[in-house]
Amino acid sequence: MDRRCLIVAEDPDLLDALLRLAAAADMDTQRAADAADARRAWARAPVVLLDRAGAARCGAAGFPRRESVVTVVSGEPEAEDWRAAVALGADRVVQLPHGEAGLAGMLADVRERAGAGSRPGRVLTVVGGSGGAGASVLATAVAVAAARAGSAALLVDCDPLGGGLDLLVGLEQEDGLRWPELAVGDGRVRAASLHAALPRATAGRAVLSVLSCARSPHGPEPAAVTAVLDAGRRAGGTVICDLPRYPTDAAIAALGTADLTVLLIPSALRASAAAARVAEVLAEHARHVELVVRGPSPGGITPDQVAASLGLPLLLAMRPQRDLAAALERGRTPGSGRGPLAAAAHTVHERLHTAGAPARAAS
Repeated sequence: MDRRCLIVAEDPDLLDALLRLAAAADMDTQRAADAADARRAWARAPVVLLDRAGAARCGAAGFPRRESVVTVVSGEPEAEDWRAAVALGADRVVQLPHGEAGLAGMLADVRERAGAGSRPGRVLTVVGGSGGAGASVLATAVAVAAARAGSAALLVDCDPLGGGLDLLVGLEQEDGLRWPELAVGDGRVRAASLHAALPRATAGRAVLSVLSCARSPHGPEPAAVTAVLDAGRRAGGTVICDLPRYPTDAAIAALGTADLTVLLIPSALRASAAAARVAEVLAEHARHVELVVRGPSPGGITPDQVAASLGLPLLLAMRPQRDLAAALERGRTPGSGRGPLAAAAHTVHERLHTAGAPARAAS
């Protein structure tokens, strides 16, 4: 697909406005002088912008319907504008200057999708089934696995009482935005701008952006969480959210957006009992939930038994990792080395990109 915006416009004022809006969205443009020029780029352009005359010319030339076509007018849309828009498959008829903000946001979205190419963005939420399950550690390790796989990895902290993921990855002294400083004005966030504004953690050659809660009891707003997750998905990146066990509004927003939710629990009787309550919440709000069971099992409960008791598919049984707590205290980023944690994170990351197909448990 061509990444240039196709503009077919004769009105000089509208043409100037469209060129300005495309430039603000960091989109290159190509202007078609006539229907023949427009036809050559019609199918390839990520978005087509037409004024009234351009829509009439393309319609008269019998151009096929396609997505991401916008007709732009300077006054109130007339009946003929709507007929031409429908004939070409236009998504909307925008009146300028009143509709500039909406059109600018739409162009920014198209620009990010075009930059992502055919790679679908993915969103994962990780929830601990009991206290101390290790959800933050697993979420961070999956983000490292995503970054190692070449994805634009974004680790998002949605647990305001968790102490801050920036502490877990050694970024507490680094500059960059945390949730309290992130302003989402019109409900849109550009992924490139977001990554540039956040502190970044490194694990070998892997680099991931981290949006952490601050050391306060106030977490992010649901609309802000949705905007951040949507931005990461539009840009073709991988977004991993660490969620609290209790259903905050922000957590519910993330669950509804995620392609896959992982419930992590230790292989213990009391942890399974606690996880049953969490699973009820997830069943109400999440699209797709799978289980990761972390060993060892002091009472001999098997991962399959835990999964059966919760009525959830078992994604994997995770072996315990020696000296993990000590490594974390020394500042080592979770999942940065080898071992059961990194292996589990790799499996979860792979599963995220096939979510919707039946799970095959790994051990």
